Formats: sequence, structure tokens, C-alpha cells
Amino acid sequence: MTAERTLAASPAGIPPRLTRRGFLASAGAAGAGLVIGMAVPASGVRGQEPAASDRFDPFVRIGTDDTVTVIVKHLEMGQGVATGLAMLVAEELDASWAQMRTEFAPVDVSLYANPMLHGMQATAESTSMANAFMQYREAGALARAALIAAAAEAWSVPAAEISAKDGLLSHPGQTSASFGAFADRAGSVAVPDSVTVKPDTEFSLIGARHARLDTPAKINGNALFASDIMEDDMLVAVVARPPRFGAAVAAFDDGQARKVEGVEDVVQIPGGIAVLARSTWPALKARSKLSITWDESGAETRSTRDLWADYHDRAATPGKPVRTEGSVSTALKGAPTALEANFRFPYLAHAPMEPLSSVIRFTGDRAEVWAASQTPSLDRTNVATVLQLAPEQVSIETLDAGGSFGRRGCFDSHYLTEAAHIARAHGQGRRIKTVWTRGDDIAGGYYRPMALHHVRAALDKNGMPTAWYHRIVSQSIFTGTGLEAAVSRDGIDRSPAGGVEHIPYAIPNLQVELHTVDTGVPVMRWRSMAHSHAAYVVETFIDELAATAGKDPVEYRLGLLATAPRLKAVLSLAAEKAGWGTPLADGRYRGVAAHSSFGTSVAQIAEIALDRTGRLKVERVVCALDCGLAINPDQVRAQMESAVGFGLGAALRNAITLDEGRVAETDFDSYQPLRMSDMPEVEVHIVASAEPPTGAGICGVPPIAPAVANAISSATGRRIRMLPFLPTKR
Repeated sequence: MTAERTLAASPAGIPPRLTRRGFLASAGAAGAGLVIGMAVPASGVRGQEPAASDRFDPFVRIGTDDTVTVIVKHLEMGQGVATGLAMLVAEELDASWAQMRTEFAPVDVSLYANPMLHGMQATAESTSMANAFMQYREAGALARAALIAAAAEAWSVPAAEISAKDGLLSHPGQTSASFGAFADRAGSVAVPDSVTVKPDTEFSLIGARHARLDTPAKINGNALFASDIMEDDMLVAVVARPPRFGAAVAAFDDGQARKVEGVEDVVQIPGGIAVLARSTWPALKARSKLSITWDESGAETRSTRDLWADYHDRAATPGKPVRTEGSVSTALKGAPTALEANFRFPYLAHAPMEPLSSVIRFTGDRAEVWAASQTPSLDRTNVATVLQLAPEQVSIETLDAGGSFGRRGCFDSHYLTEAAHIARAHGQGRRIKTVWTRGDDIAGGYYRPMALHHVRAALDKNGMPTAWYHRIVSQSIFTGTGLEAAVSRDGIDRSPAGGVEHIPYAIPNLQVELHTVDTGVPVMRWRSMAHSHAAYVVETFIDELAATAGKDPVEYRLGLLATAPRLKAVLSLAAEKAGWGTPLADGRYRGVAAHSSFGTSVAQIAEIALDRTGRLKVERVVCALDCGLAINPDQVRAQMESAVGFGLGAALRNAITLDEGRVAETDFDSYQPLRMSDMPEVEVHIVASAEPPTGAGICGVPPIAPAVANAISSATGRRIRMLPFLPTKR
């Protein structure tokens, strides 16, 4: 049972004492220790000499009690980013791991932006460690320099003679002292204008296994999630949303709902009717008693089969060119062997363990939001727009997320703007927690887009591919958002073709086309985005080409990866560790897939058991990856294990289906994530690398489904071209 919690008081402001541009060392309030951060000019103009009136936002705080607090600019949704950023700081600071703490950054895109995500303050696409790698190390190195400078001044010795290790400062012949002993003084001493981070050879924390800092709080229940928050005088809101996407309220009767004890208000908002009560249960009970007439004149009323018919019609016509090399048509005409196939992928829900929720307090001229915000800078702007405020009048307190898989990174911030509409409609002053049930989330969008792929390939007399034609029909997750223009090239939003546009195999004639569909079904990021279906098509079809050529599928791929050395290396490593080519027990079969996404290359070999009744069990997955320098190898392994479970669950049995526009799936009984009994043994091998880190959060998802499908084909000779594997959801 989840304990309800109250909101922590906001941290007090810290008066700065600025010493340099860029990262700055600052004394905190009396006894508050050292702060390493950046100044935000009151003028709003970056690059000016800092002034005492400027706001000062921290990256690292060192308290007089020896605690080191790292300000985490990314959302922690289970992927371990908070621990990873703390490791970067601790490494350069030479701190003890036991003294490290973390807290989430406030919304400030000028300081905490993710330059790899269009300058937003955002967490997505496995970019967190890549964009923060040097930034947080430099903050740690400056903190170390400031502490050493303070100790040198106090001990009257050269700074160069002082060393730092495990949270202690020492001088030969002198005494030693903890970081906290000099934390106050360090904020007022001169520090270097630049610092040098350690060479890789001196790492003692980075690259080693470390327990996550957030594990104890998540075990003992102290971690704060938006769903947990409950305070006196707080209202809980639930919303009756349209049964079909695009419908609107025509009329409603709330007479019976208002009679439910505990209900305080019922308000109409743009997305439906919100019931506000003193707790969740009466709000849900009252919602069931609403009588609503929906205007469905503009709603999406098609069923899944109707949408597929439309997709197939589009696939029969040329799409917009995404990539063209050589002459595919000429190669196909002259080829001794040609293959052709269609692949279908359903809508998929994110289904995080913690459904969406948020808390908001609107006071007329300000709004405070508590949420697991994945795109806080965008969320703040969108909430401000609804409440007719300036973004600076909205604060967002970021909380832990009980999973996301992209769900909390919506470009229109719809679940937070909905909360803002409720706050505005109800009135000012009280905190309101808006709760989505699991059924609300699964049946109410948003989803990974449906996709149809049409592929043709030609083989030469030696069985090697000479042509690859690929036509995709799908929705874009960016259409209609503020990022549509930013992600487009030559007027084409290529996002639905992610993973196909850059096929790694050396094929002389290549043509990729795209049809972008506009349906009434909302779509958004889903873990690994379009790579989740692109990898399936490429990796099962290349497997089929190898089989047609009578060649080993691993050797066939290796022969086509001359220009993709990192992918080639992980494929070789996975094959070696899996014992590829060695005999298996009766009823066991292997399949392979390899894919690069978001800068990380992953190969997986799935070993399945298939009995005479057709019962499938994935027994073992051997995974090899190259994600550059692995900051915390244990966490990288955990991400691969998670990705295998997440991707396998979706492939086996998951689909969102529409019946005349209504979503048929409503909860975990009809939309089932992977069960523990289905989880295979996962073995992870990380390629040693000194290259900058890329990411691991989502890159393990794309290969698992094709690896399992190829194993099934090895067992049965049957190629699966429609997902999920279990046919009842197609």
C-alpha cells in the first residue's frame, strides 16, 4: 500500500558570491557550505560579468556536514541517471560515495538545457549521460579546486601540495580535514578560471559498479512520487474523457455525481468533465455517475481493420523520398532472385507502473506544479499558456517517476495542461491532484504509431543483396508540435523512418520512401521510437535473405557491415558469447539481430524453447553493446535487461486496437506487460571503450523482437510479419 506524503518546503534561496564566469564557486547562506553553479544575469543577457543581483543556480552543493548534493537536470524514471550524474561529480571531486546526495534541478533552460534535444530541458532518447558527461565532471573538478584553495589558505601551504581522496583533504606533515570543514571558506577563495578533468586512466569511480543512490528511498518508501502526495485541504480530480479521440462534450448532467459524499465540484474543461473530491475514491465514484452527451462529429470512428486498409492503400503508391542510392528498379529487374514482404506493427501503449498524475496550485498570479516532468521547460510554457501567465510565473518541482518509456515526454504537455485547466476552472488557491487510472492511460492515449512497411530486395547469384526498396506508412510523433520544423529536412519529417534511413548494411542500390499518415489517434515517443519497428523489419528481412542464400545469418551480416565497425564488433561478441554455431538441446533454437540507435550499437542472440504444441518460451538472451564509456556498468546491464523485458512483452502479446474508434484495451488484464515467468535469462557484455558515453536506456529494445522472431523462423521456417506474435491482437 502506498503511503501518502506531504510536500517538502521549497529550499531557501542562496545568496551568491560570484567569482568567475561559467561555473562559479559561491558561499551559501551562513553555514550552508560551498555551491558550484552558474549565474543567471538579472538582465537576461548571457555572457555579462556576473553581478550580485543575478540569480545563482547550483550544480553541486557541499555542506558543512560533509554531504555533497548533485543537482540532477534529468528526470529519474528508473534508468539510474541520478546515480550516474553523481558518479561524474564524485569522480572529479574525489569524494566518498557515502557522502553523495541528489536532488532535481528547477526549471531553467538557460542552465539545465539538454543541447541534444533542441535546447529543451528534457530527458529522452538516451541522451542524458552523453550531454552531461563533461558538464558535471567540470563542476566536480571546480568544487575540488575550491576546497583545496580554501585548505591551502587555512594551512598556509601551496595548493599543489594538498591532495583530496574519499572526501578528505590532506597535506604531508599537516593535518587532514573533511570537505565540510572547508565548505564555507571555499566559497570565498579565488579559484582557477579553468579546471582540468582527470584522464580516463585515473578513474576510480567511473567505469566501476556502484549501488544506486535512490534504491534505499524506493525500498523504504521515502521516495516521493506525485501519486503519493496527499495533504489537508487538497482536492483530487479525475476526468471523464471522450470515448473516441476527437469527440467533445455536447451536454452533461452532474446532478447524481454531486450527491456523492466528498465531492466538492464538477467542472467542464476542454478535454472533458472533471470531478473534484476530497480523495480519489469519491472522485472515481462520482465520475461513474456523470451523464454526458458527446459530440462525435469530428471524432476518429474507424476500427483497426479500417486503418490497416487505408495503410495498405497508401503503401501501394510511391511515398516521399527519404534516401536514394543507385537504381533499385534496375537492380530488381536484372536480379536472379527477388523477395518481397509487408510488415505490420500495432499501436502500443507505454503502460508505466505509475500512471500519470500531478499536483498543481494556482493562485491567480502564480502556479506551482509537482510532477515527474520529462520535459520541464516545455511543460512550464504550456501550463503558463493555459493559465495566461508568463513562464516565469510557473514553477515545476520535479519528482521521481514510476517509469515512463516516453509517456511523460509529451510535446503538448497534455496531462499537465489538463491539470491547469482544472485548476483554472475550479478557482484559485487549493492544491489539486489530478489522477489518471491505468485504464484512463491505456485507453486514452497517447501511443506508439501504427506502422506498415513494404520491402523488396534483390540478390545476386552469390546470394548477396544488390537492391533494397523500403516504403513506410506511419504517423509522425512531431506533426503539429513546435518541433516539427526542427526535425524536418528538405521539408520531410523523417522520424517515422528512423532506423531505416540509415540501414547499416552495404547494399549498392537503396531506396527508402515514406507516407506520413494523419489519423485522429494521438501518438508520441515510445521507448526507442520508430527504431522499435524499423529494426524488426531490417533484421528479420536480412535474416530471410541469408536463409534464401543458404548462408549463416551471423556471417551474412558480418559480410555486409564493413562501414559499421562498432555494430560489427558487438555482433561478433554476442555470437561468441552465445556459442553461435554450437549444438543446442532438442527443442532449442537461436535467432540473432543487431541494430544501432541513438549512438549505441546492440546485438542480441535469443535462445528459445518451442514445444510440439507451439508453446514459446524465450530462455536466454545474450546481449553485447557498445555505448562508449560505460559510466556505471551495472546500470548499463540493468538497462539492457529492462529493454529485453519491455521489448519482449510488447512483441509477444501487446497491441492497442480500435473498435469503431473506441480503444478495446483497458488495463493490465487486456494489455499485459511481460510477466516475471516470461522473463528470460539475460547475459550482457559491454564493449570496453574510451569513447564518450552515448546511451543505454532505450537502445536495447529494437533487437529483441527480431532476434526472437528469427529464432522462431529457425525452428519452424515461418516468418512472422505481423506483430504481436500471438495472433489474437492483430
